[in-house]
Amino acid sequence: MPGVEAEVDETAGGESPAAVFACPEVLRKRADFLACARARRQHTPGFVVQGRKRGEGGEAVRVGYTCSKKVGNAVARNRAKRRLREIARAVLPEAGRAGWDYVLIGRAGETAARDFALMQEELRAALDKLHG
Repeated sequence: MPGVEAEVDETAGGESPAAVFACPEVLRKRADFLACARARRQHTPGFVVQGRKRGEGGEAVRVGYTCSKKVGNAVARNRAKRRLREIARAVLPEAGRAGWDYVLIGRAGETAARDFALMQEELRAALDKLHG
């Protein structure tokens, strides 16, 4: 709006702070999900992680999310996927590897109810084993 000046955060040197987390690219094509299903997988109490190294040489980390109807109705599935997206956003920039695709699969009754910090640690441990 004209005549209204926005406040500038002086703690960041007069600039807006950089984003803390980078959002990985999202898998959209069925073929990418199927390729991950044929690759490595690691089970955790809250979810399953599938991962594969892409052969096409892309440097981005890509991730997909899925929850079957076993997880519950649409509300429960969306809640579980939101939690999976958030742990991936927090963990994959530091623990994921460039050129890899990951698929996070929600589990019935666990993904939506499990402690968030515990799920982040489980994802870190699962990625270490997956890359291992």
